[in-house]
Amino acid sequence: MAMAIETRDLTRRFGARTAVDRVSMTVPERAVYGFLGRNGAGKTTTLKMLLGLIRPSAGSAFVDGVDVARDRMGAARRVGALLEAHGFYVNLTGRENLDLTRTLLGVPASEVDRVLEVVEMRDNAARRVADYSLGMRQRLGLARAMLGAPPVLVLDEPTNGLDPDGIADMRRFLKSLPERTGATVLLSSHLLGEIEQTATHIGIVNEGRLVLEGELSRLKSDLAPEIAVRTDDPVRAAEVLRGWDLTVIASDDGLTARLRSGDDADRRSAELNRALIQAGLSVFAIGPRARSLEGIYRDVSQPSAQPQPETVR
Repeated sequence: MAMAIETRDLTRRFGARTAVDRVSMTVPERAVYGFLGRNGAGKTTTLKMLLGLIRPSAGSAFVDGVDVARDRMGAARRVGALLEAHGFYVNLTGRENLDLTRTLLGVPASEVDRVLEVVEMRDNAARRVADYSLGMRQRLGLARAMLGAPPVLVLDEPTNGLDPDGIADMRRFLKSLPERTGATVLLSSHLLGEIEQTATHIGIVNEGRLVLEGELSRLKSDLAPEIAVRTDDPVRAAEVLRGWDLTVIASDDGLTARLRSGDDADRRSAELNRALIQAGLSVFAIGPRARSLEGIYRDVSQPSAQPQPETVR
């Protein structure tokens, strides 16, 4: 599978602090890749190295096959970025702002109409940016990033500050981009629920290291399954489940028992159900629970997570 973005042991140090530590990530062409991590985990520094805004201390980064360090301008022509929905001339119209950028890029005037059509902003292109909502400014920023049809888009928190309707609208738009434009999208966000509904692939960084990467659907199906349990006595039920050498997580809606990778969740649910009943407990509900991105993220984002990524292709 061809890669739109690839890094090899990418590292960035600031004095004695290592912000990005030997990150080797692979983003397939036409993927929507969710790039996740806590504040300070190294996401923004990694993005800046991909965009050629800062140089790595070691390692290399490639965008559409171009080595960013060796050919920064060549790589820049292959990537469009939205780091924040600012930097517009607010007294100019949306179209005028885009026209200024496309002139600097040296791309045809027809590009303005093309990107306005893609982001569904043609009806508002003649309005001043000062009169735009935040969602409209985000779309204008996306349009600007797509001028010249770069094969790679790097978007940092594109739903930041949007209301629920705006977030849902942006989600629909981002999911459609690879099919509509052929672009690969690298999407950084703190909203795990939105990434789960939008991304085809994910990468999770923790303490500067890439600790998990892969196709999201494969990660959710191949990693250790879970069983949800509701009983009349959660404390006693947890003791029984731990007797089966299982990790048990308590929450407001009951217990979650973490199985081992490769376990048959249906068969194990039946076995645990019998064990709970034999222990004198009333079982209200028990059955396999699909792994969520939030659960996956929680597992690998604890302090001092393993440095080598678990990759699922």
